Amino acid sequence: MSKISIGIVGGAGYTAGELLRILIGHPQAEVTFVHSASNAGNKVSAVHGDLAGETELYFTGALADVDVLFLCLGHGLSADFLQKNVIASHTKVVDLGNDFRVNSTACGERSFVYGLPEIFREQIRTADSIANPGCFATAIQLALLPLTQSKLLQSEVHVNAITGSTGAGRSLSETGHFSYRSGNLSIYKPFAHQHLGEIEKTLRTVQGDSIPPISFIPVRGSFTRGIFATLYTECDLSGEEANSLYEKFYEHHPFTFVLSREVSLKEVINTNKCFLRVQKIGRKLLVTSAIDNLVKGASGQAVQNMNLMFGLDEAAGLKLKPIGF
Repeated sequence: MSKISIGIVGGAGYTAGELLRILIGHPQAEVTFVHSASNAGNKVSAVHGDLAGETELYFTGALADVDVLFLCLGHGLSADFLQKNVIASHTKVVDLGNDFRVNSTACGERSFVYGLPEIFREQIRTADSIANPGCFATAIQLALLPLTQSKLLQSEVHVNAITGSTGAGRSLSETGHFSYRSGNLSIYKPFAHQHLGEIEKTLRTVQGDSIPPISFIPVRGSFTRGIFATLYTECDLSGEEANSLYEKFYEHHPFTFVLSREVSLKEVINTNKCFLRVQKIGRKLLVTSAIDNLVKGASGQAVQNMNLMFGLDEAAGLKLKPIGF
């Protein structure tokens, strides 16, 4: 099988850097171009320093014909890019922004499939365009999917999730500076985070009827990468029944694991894994979910989707070692 030719647009950001790190080691991938209007002519490794010695690619301001195009643009910019540029009909598109996660037909001829493999794997296999899920959305949905598929999500869900600074992107803001983040915690967009729309859409699709409120408090952490989420809701299942439900749901998925012990964030950093722990405490079901926001929450999941779209092993190029300590 010939290698899959790949183009990356928005090549200077964190998600593009992670995408390159993964794709350079992918056995069936070949990066043809990395587009960045502001960095055209510069070496990719001059911006993504960790890739020095790994690639001799240069940024370009031009596009080329490829098998798959990854859009790593800022939120709200992908639809505009696709409208202004001619993309061949045979080119598959994976958008890592939020433009098509809720409105899948926001781009004329292309209809985007929501790229959460743990529930939409078969639709992804035949798709030509993928809306890659958001990072918080991935961690939260993976914690709730077994309940929704069994129509057991009936009571309000309370979510507290803390994310690393890379989740805010490479462009600096006041709350992204080291002097603000270091040794600090703060909440933002309580009950109104932009990922709630895609979460609620997926849960309604899976459960097939109305869903209870999702009360979500996002927290800025004083670390660079990862999401650690705790969710609880009232549930009639026993602890044994709940664990059995989750284990059965994820038994054929290569990256989501249900553990019988405490979950820690470092165990998933640098990987495409999601670690879950399910506990029943009184009437409440407590689910802990941990992912790397840049890998399973962004670029790793995008490659997982590419693998499915091209009929490859779902885990190709994604057997990544966590930092662990």
